[in-house]
Amino acid sequence: MNRSIRVGLIGYGFVGSVVHKPLIEATPGFELRVVATRPEDVKMPLPPGVDVVPTAEDLLAREDIDLVVIAAPNHLHAPLAIAALERGRHVVVEKPFALDVSEAKEMIEAAQRNNRILCAFQNRRWDSDFLSVQRALEENQIGRVLSFESRIEYFQQVVPNRWRDGARKAGGGIWYDVGPHMVDQALLLFGRPEAVMASFAALRAGSAVDDWAQVILIYSNMRVVLVGSMIAAGGQRRFVVQGEQGTLIKTGDDPQERRLKQGIAPSAPGFGDDPDPLVVVRPDGVSATVTAMPGHQITFYNKLRLALAGERDTPVTLQQTLDVTRVIEAGHVSAESGKLVVLEDWS
Repeated sequence: MNRSIRVGLIGYGFVGSVVHKPLIEATPGFELRVVATRPEDVKMPLPPGVDVVPTAEDLLAREDIDLVVIAAPNHLHAPLAIAALERGRHVVVEKPFALDVSEAKEMIEAAQRNNRILCAFQNRRWDSDFLSVQRALEENQIGRVLSFESRIEYFQQVVPNRWRDGARKAGGGIWYDVGPHMVDQALLLFGRPEAVMASFAALRAGSAVDDWAQVILIYSNMRVVLVGSMIAAGGQRRFVVQGEQGTLIKTGDDPQERRLKQGIAPSAPGFGDDPDPLVVVRPDGVSATVTAMPGHQITFYNKLRLALAGERDTPVTLQQTLDVTRVIEAGHVSAESGKLVVLEDWS
């Protein structure tokens, strides 16, 4: 594809306007053509020449779109992706990719049937905190990993009146929100777990869905603990990784989303720089700091551009996406049943 990749963005809420739009605009070879959202919902300005249409159907009816990026409410991801694929468009889907494995398989089948690219948006693979931990493990700085703890937490005292905090069937709740990122990172590092044990709770007054989640991924010789929370004022350490020869601690999280909120472009100098170092604690208690690797979420769209040109695989494979969806689903099943869920069928 020699010309620019013409992009249609479905959904212009926080994720669409603050995350996808600036990343698309900053990636050479992409051209944002149209956004599907209600005109009154356009809070963030759009560049000249970008059209606004009121519905996804209006966007899909256009002939000048090569790639559809879906940043709509979670329960619409599967039907919108399938509709776009059936119209011959390539598709990027915001997390969660699908509400369950059945939906995910239907989406993948539609992509294969129409010979189109379908890719989950896993931008946090290129967060500074995760990249720093990943590099330390690749360098074997703490030996064999015994325990890996990952937390994405924030404080939201009042329950907002929005779909994300509404019914579970709409894809609401903290596990659907941050779970796909944490699971994807864990599977990149350690592969498929043998089983999942989860506990979810709606702890805030008026909360209709889980606002706290703890999920344990069980491996034969280690454990992964994932915690998502909307009740953590001040937060906790982002990563704590315990190994046979020491511990890794990454306290601060990646700064890219905060900078996008401030209107700083991903191409700005120092955009992904992280001032919070990785701490390596040795068995004798002596610690050393290691400068955090810079984050670069724009890598997702750079790699996607090459995939669309047939020069490489997609930045996130469909099998990886299906694996993440299976663990997300197992978390829900375990939390509802109070039982361990053994993962045997990865097809």
